[in-house]
Amino acid sequence: MRLNLPSVVLFALAVSLCSSPSLFGAEASADEKQADWIQLFNGKDLSGWTPKIRGHEYGENYADTFRVRDGLLVVSYDGYQPSDLMSMDKKGKKGFDKFGHLFYEDTFSHYLLRVEYRFVGEQVENGPGWAIRNNGLMLHGQDPSLMTLNQKFPVSIEVQLLGGNGKDERSTLNLCTPGTNVVLKGNLFEPHCTSSTSKTFHGDQWVTVEVEVRGSEVVRHKVGGDVVLEYSKPQLDPRDPEAKPLIVDGKILLDHGTISIQSESAPTEFRKIELLPLDDK
Repeated sequence: MRLNLPSVVLFALAVSLCSSPSLFGAEASADEKQADWIQLFNGKDLSGWTPKIRGHEYGENYADTFRVRDGLLVVSYDGYQPSDLMSMDKKGKKGFDKFGHLFYEDTFSHYLLRVEYRFVGEQVENGPGWAIRNNGLMLHGQDPSLMTLNQKFPVSIEVQLLGGNGKDERSTLNLCTPGTNVVLKGNLFEPHCTSSTSKTFHGDQWVTVEVEVRGSEVVRHKVGGDVVLEYSKPQLDPRDPEAKPLIVDGKILLDHGTISIQSESAPTEFRKIELLPLDDK
């Protein structure tokens, strides 16, 4: 039997079907609104990024440590001299300590950060054992122009990027806290690092990770969409000599700051660094 429905009824039915979440999906998710993402790395050059390498002034990209090659942001040490790899610590022990950071030009508070990275090749000679296949996303960081000449790390929250050694378990997206503390599982967490629950990524494979940052309220580390670590109230550590000068009027909570990536002796490549601003409400 054929029904001759009025055109107004057909139009209403079409609108109803197109807006039905059960048939066509709910409103586009944040991940689907690609136009809203800010590409922090443009795939062409280091526009918007400035290095600060230990022992060198802010803005000096010593030995072209950070560079763009074949569309990738690369951390490389092929321009380093033997003397760069043989520095002495206070105990007279030889080792690499020319740690560096590459800072993005803007500061952020509420956002989703998505990064694709991989480790390649071998660690530089005399690199510290803990720095094998080690990089990091330094969030809520200090103004790099305020770092001292020989400061190793910016005061920040470090989302640690780690690669496996081919045999042992070694999670990525751990937390380290240079000059900071956080509240973890309801308690103030003062140790320097804690591990996530992520799996291990061995070899030179590309890894995609996300960090959800909501000011001083909560920070979530995510791998494959799963939360592998969560904490709240990132804050300056009054005991730390590099953090103490940053405390103004007793305020220690960190609700915004810089974003940087590291050079800690492990050659690293990044093919995507993008950020989605989130509603602070």
